[in-house]
Amino acid sequence: MINEVETNCQFRDFVVDANKIRIDLWLAENLTDLSRSRVQKLIEDGQVYLNDRLCTQKKETLKQGDKIHVHIPAAVPSHIEAQEIPLDILYEDEFLIIINKPANFVVHPAPGHSKGTLVNALLAHCPDLKGIGGVERPGIVHRLDKDTTGAMVVAKTEPVLHDLQGQIRAKTARREYLAVVYGSFSEDNGTIDLPIGRHPTQRKKMAVVPLEKGGKKALTHWQVRERLGNYSWLHFRLETGRTHQIRVHSTQMGHPIIGDPLYGSGHSVGVNLTGQALHAFRLTLTHPVSGEELSAIAPIPPEMEKLVKVLRNRL
Repeated sequence: MINEVETNCQFRDFVVDANKIRIDLWLAENLTDLSRSRVQKLIEDGQVYLNDRLCTQKKETLKQGDKIHVHIPAAVPSHIEAQEIPLDILYEDEFLIIINKPANFVVHPAPGHSKGTLVNALLAHCPDLKGIGGVERPGIVHRLDKDTTGAMVVAKTEPVLHDLQGQIRAKTARREYLAVVYGSFSEDNGTIDLPIGRHPTQRKKMAVVPLEKGGKKALTHWQVRERLGNYSWLHFRLETGRTHQIRVHSTQMGHPIIGDPLYGSGHSVGVNLTGQALHAFRLTLTHPVSGEELSAIAPIPPEMEKLVKVLRNRL
């Protein structure tokens, strides 16, 4: 597949053995330690030469015999401040870490949340992080909303990040959630197959949006875990990972998640909740290095346990 002429820590030269394939796709397939987004960033930054000329177009089409020279800069220090914030660790080794994220905990620094985020905590916990995406920072494989609790995996190296993201795309990683929703169900299980995109008028919200209008395929499987009168405790399994996917799909079914400040009904159930009653309780994946199945279970948070107990007592 690949004839690698020269390799060191910063420069790589290749001779292409395929025809009619985009340069970003070919490099992502052959630079196995880099993600496709990282490859595209190298192209945009002028770090890739095709047949001795600068290539800045990720869609450039290759032909057999083309020569590619790639410069991979050393990772630069992150501008994000490391902070000593306690983490509830479900699993950790030198390649990845799985944490149990609490409610009211933002994943990435952003305007209004420059400190006190999961990334700030990870930078303090993992001082020997290698460059990911060209920056010394933890590799967030998938995100959880600020008030969604539960299991979340973070890569410590770029090859591991690339592998885990591939598992998410290939649907071989299993992400399972628990949620308490309004309403009861006549059926025991089902599947929601509705595309999701940005809400047309409310920028903070997502919505069911047709594919032809920019929506992206979203597939959610659900099963009733327990019927609680006019409420239900559901088990969800994601096949895709769209922003707010479970929250949007639940609302679309007519069963919004209790406590959801963005998509909920606003009706109080008499239990104080930090946010939506949504918990990522189990994450199952293949370890990128050992090849063994790794399953992490995040204990049900006290708020959800209390909510379910209160609803049971009302029956």
